[in-house]
Amino acid sequence: MNKKIKLFNEFLLKNASANSRRHFLKNCTLGMGGIALSNFLTACNSENNLLKNNSSLNPLAPSSPPNLGKVKSVIYLHMVGAPSQLELFDNKPELHKLHNKPCPESLLKGKKFAFIEGVPKMLGPQAEFKKAGDSGNWVSNNLPYFQKIIDEVSFLKAVHTDQFNHGPAQLFMHTGSPRLGRPSIGSWATYGLGSDNQDLPGFMVLTSGGGTPDGGKSLWGSGFLPSVYQGVQCRSKGDPVLYLNDPKGISRDLKRDLINSINEINSDEYKNYKDPEILTRISQYEMAYRMQIAVPEVMNINDEPDHIKEMYGVTPGDESFANNCLLARKMVSKGVRFVQLYDWGWDSHGDNEENGLMHGFKRKCQQIDRPIAALILDLKQRGLLDETLVVWGGEFGRTPMQENRSGVQNAYTGRDHHGDAFTMWMAGGGIKKGAVHGETDEFGYKPVSGRVSVHDIQATILHLLGFDHEKFTYDFQGRPFRLTDVEGEIIREILA
Repeated sequence: MNKKIKLFNEFLLKNASANSRRHFLKNCTLGMGGIALSNFLTACNSENNLLKNNSSLNPLAPSSPPNLGKVKSVIYLHMVGAPSQLELFDNKPELHKLHNKPCPESLLKGKKFAFIEGVPKMLGPQAEFKKAGDSGNWVSNNLPYFQKIIDEVSFLKAVHTDQFNHGPAQLFMHTGSPRLGRPSIGSWATYGLGSDNQDLPGFMVLTSGGGTPDGGKSLWGSGFLPSVYQGVQCRSKGDPVLYLNDPKGISRDLKRDLINSINEINSDEYKNYKDPEILTRISQYEMAYRMQIAVPEVMNINDEPDHIKEMYGVTPGDESFANNCLLARKMVSKGVRFVQLYDWGWDSHGDNEENGLMHGFKRKCQQIDRPIAALILDLKQRGLLDETLVVWGGEFGRTPMQENRSGVQNAYTGRDHHGDAFTMWMAGGGIKKGAVHGETDEFGYKPVSGRVSVHDIQATILHLLGFDHEKFTYDFQGRPFRLTDVEGEIIREILA
């Protein structure tokens, strides 16, 4: 009898885990996920697998916004280093009259600057301005091609930021916070809308100018959102994506079998832990497999007609802003949700020739002027401008006074960082054509009307995509987070 009891007790101990609440919560409640993923594994042998078509398992499946969006995609052109609005769009003849005179104390008292020390001299506009288009809006002679599309654009002349160093200001502009860890606006867009093209990432990034933004890859990172929503950086020179091509001896069929085996392991992990990052991993393996066919096609500008290449001023094989503008048009035409272009080299301090307003700055203007005009015209002639939002700007603006590091005027003409007032513009779907919102004082130093914040810019972009920025949230660390934090108003004055 005692022997039977002993055997029975051993049996209970051996099988206790199968009857425990912990076992039930860990395994049994995941049965439905296991059923779905078993179907996924069967379907992996097909190009059109379950992950690609099933929105419950595919984080990038296309979805509709809660409100009626005016645009389907965004092309955001960021000039890294902060271009001077006083040499581009903000005409200030009164500032010209003060050229080389000591800066008034009222512009310096209580202010913080990145480099200015002592009393600098005022710096008049280093460009000539004229009114262009039917709208009669001001533009400098640094942008002759832009004059042709000025009537498509809505200007924001009094944008404000409280950040005056590049890295934090870039993070603030693109993630809503000057500190690391928040999702970028492109990640928010793909989190909310998915991707219209399941063979391409929903959020793609291109860089030019020979440098990377000070804020680093966090500018297109997903922060606390699942990493499937982060931007995918492509190159316009060489292989579009590193390791896109398979090694010698690896056929596409062998690659398919390898991915199936890897995702079988990943699916077992998902059944056990239900971690969304595992779905991200599965999704990215599948996306990478499809990208090997889709990315070379969309990144190839050689197949564009000669008149289009001439229109943009592209040079196939170069890593240039012109090439990237043409690639951006190709991407949105293929259903990419958010395209981010970063062009490095706009930090016009005047501490060397490349940073001087009369030298490197003018060269930068020549590099972007023709491609931007071509991008707007090309989108328009293809019927894409009405469903695409184009945004242009930097992380802040430049001061109306000359920079003088250590109290000494720089050798080349330049301006310091300035966040109190700078210019951005938008064009495309839902945007009023030829409008101007905001005005600065006679020196271009501070807003006198129409002051808007970085969060206002972000709220407006989300609104045009079909989201209420106050309700578009993601729960993290016990509370809902949003791109615009606890601020932001839609800039209705520029909406059509």
